[in-house]
Amino acid sequence: MTYPTLTDEPGARELAAQIRGGDLSPLEAVEAAIARIEDLDAPINAVAVADFDRARETAAALNGASPREDQPLFGVPMTIKESFDIEGLPSCWGHEQFRGQLAQRDSRVVHQLKSAGAVLLGKTNVPVDLADWQSFNPVYGRTGNPHDPSRSPGGSSGGAAAAVASGMVPCEYGSDIGGSVRVPAHFCGVWGHKTSWGLVGLQGHVHPLMAGGETHDGALGIAGPLARNAHDLALLVELTATIPLRSSGEPLRECRLLALTEHPVCAVDSSVREPVEAALSALESAGLRVDRSTDALPDLAAQHADYMRMLNIAMARGMPGPDGQRATATDWFDLLDAQARNEAAWSTLFDNYDFVLAPPAPILAFPHRDEALFAGEIDIHGTSTRAADALAWAGLVTFPNLPATLLPVGESGGLPCGMQVIGRQWSDLDCIAAARDIGDILHG
Repeated sequence: MTYPTLTDEPGARELAAQIRGGDLSPLEAVEAAIARIEDLDAPINAVAVADFDRARETAAALNGASPREDQPLFGVPMTIKESFDIEGLPSCWGHEQFRGQLAQRDSRVVHQLKSAGAVLLGKTNVPVDLADWQSFNPVYGRTGNPHDPSRSPGGSSGGAAAAVASGMVPCEYGSDIGGSVRVPAHFCGVWGHKTSWGLVGLQGHVHPLMAGGETHDGALGIAGPLARNAHDLALLVELTATIPLRSSGEPLRECRLLALTEHPVCAVDSSVREPVEAALSALESAGLRVDRSTDALPDLAAQHADYMRMLNIAMARGMPGPDGQRATATDWFDLLDAQARNEAAWSTLFDNYDFVLAPPAPILAFPHRDEALFAGEIDIHGTSTRAADALAWAGLVTFPNLPATLLPVGESGGLPCGMQVIGRQWSDLDCIAAARDIGDILHG
């Protein structure tokens, strides 16, 4: 099985090894990445805010220096989603009125990446308010999918996935509350990881209306990396985690797997189902047991309804609540109780299974729209379906605060298709390792 690939550029670990070995300097690595952006980005428009001069200065200062042990990304160029603060650059979230509002300090994730030796070249495009599976806004324009620029790269970390898929940079960092890391990775054919809620701090990732205030990790939202391989995902998670993580080291062949390809809220189009089913068949042919059903599965329809209620309240900070009115404290605590029950149900399921395999979205990259996707409908099996229902496959993981690794598994009509590897809370490194081993079985 193969899937579309657009670049043979090295990943982050490989590039760091070349720099440590003296094969190229940090400045040479940065200049090469800038040249790729200048050469490739015109039809894609992934990099919304360039910070090339400061990147060159930072890389030049690293030339001739010896990387410390705590700098595994020494000299590695990368970009980051526009919504993460970088001192001196805007974080306008697609709003014209905030394009001149510059961040006063680095976000927590940016600080961690810089401390690890990474050189930030700039910031990548997003939809307005990070609220779409497209990435266009009146400030930075529209980002295209590197596989077909007439189609969406996903959102809201669409520019991030496009930059990695096209080879501009080896890795990125995004955020996810409604599939915003996993769907762009799925649409663009790269790897992505939705971290366990609370694992990576979101300080400095805040809507510009609230800029300058103290921030905290809100409900559901997480920060997570995108890369071209599993090893880089693991490194980026380890560098940014707020607590030490351990991997069980259990071989994939000894793991118990459950596949979910049906959801009571939203069907999966054949363009997604066929590559995912082919991947599952390949795993079974390799000797792995993949169950297709279990009585331990939570009530997915109820879970999705609660997820959408919590998502809408969290995104709008209280509006809309029930019946379109502002949510009350009682409404919110009722949702927290429902979330806790849902977390417990998934924990019970993971007493019987190590990982759940599922599509990240019911469709592949779709042609650009002038309106937000979720304001309209999508076609699934020739049937018009509310686009908002597609969030059921993202909320499968988001509402119970679980980790999930997205790996490319195949393609349909030249467009990439991915699959989620979902695990117990805090099993982030195990999810990445399992996805890596699945990738080895599928692609060699």
